[in-house]
Amino acid sequence: MPAIKFDPELCASCETVDCLMKCQYIEFAGISDAKAEKLKINAGENSRVLNECLTCYACQEYCPFGNNPFYLLVELQEKKGILPAPKPIVEEQLRMMSPKGRITRQKVRSPVVNMCAFPMLTGCVRGKLFEGASVISGNDIFCNIMWLHFAKNSVIRDRVPKMIDNIMSFYLKDSKIDEMVCFHDECYGTYTSVAEAFGISVPFKPIHLFDYINRRLNEIPDLIKPINEKIAYQRPCSNRLSPETDKILDDIFIKIGAERVPRKHDRENALCCGGVPRAQQRDELADELVEKNISDMLSTGAKYCVFNCPFCMATLGQEVAEHGLMPILVSDLVLIALGE
Repeated sequence: MPAIKFDPELCASCETVDCLMKCQYIEFAGISDAKAEKLKINAGENSRVLNECLTCYACQEYCPFGNNPFYLLVELQEKKGILPAPKPIVEEQLRMMSPKGRITRQKVRSPVVNMCAFPMLTGCVRGKLFEGASVISGNDIFCNIMWLHFAKNSVIRDRVPKMIDNIMSFYLKDSKIDEMVCFHDECYGTYTSVAEAFGISVPFKPIHLFDYINRRLNEIPDLIKPINEKIAYQRPCSNRLSPETDKILDDIFIKIGAERVPRKHDRENALCCGGVPRAQQRDELADELVEKNISDMLSTGAKYCVFNCPFCMATLGQEVAEHGLMPILVSDLVLIALGE
């Protein structure tokens, strides 16, 4: 499998070092300090960044050249054996999220909605919003992007092509369908950003959930009953891999009458929900991130806390509910506007 697509000369010529200077978790004395650490990474040398990185994906978005700084960093972490999480946790996750070989051939019809390894959320695909949709899910089509959090690019290289082949062989090919709606940012990021950077071929067209919902709302505008409520959006780390879709989400909120309140920790300045450092046993940092996110939301007067990541919702859902905010997925909020 090809090496990560990365141009060291392009990186060396960068004057702003945005990938590190904009990082919200690692402090640098200045641009020269950040530049020195980045050049160490580019050369395959030890850098304190390898140990301090939260693995939040943000540097992928911050890089003005699309030069894959985060994927390169994870590559070096694995090469040097610098695991963000304790080794027993990584090994247990590797076993738990491995393909199970339980997939069965199924005729599907468009739109095909991929729920990835979250079959418990298939009930979200319902109503006029997803009329006629087929749902696929399970470990045998798991996108595997989570290994970026565990310094395991090798697992992505090994498993993702197999998952893609399963999607095609068991669902899309025989049904003569060449596109698939990704219910989670993780899947879309895998089949677009990760696949392109890792040199993995994707024979189908991935459709981001926001793009699908936005187009669907254009088809059924008469069914929309604006909710007229303020919402606080918890942007997931993996949306850093497809930042253009965040603007599409704004369009969706406008159409359903949801006011996305300005937050300190939103858009490019979004913070991790706290779930990743919790998984890495960095509990003090996790507690800090949970507190910052919730305090920020409460200051806006929002009624809903809206998620597009099931992991973020599992991490913050109960916390926000206890503080008077209603946790809800983007798709379920849209269904409310459709009277369902």
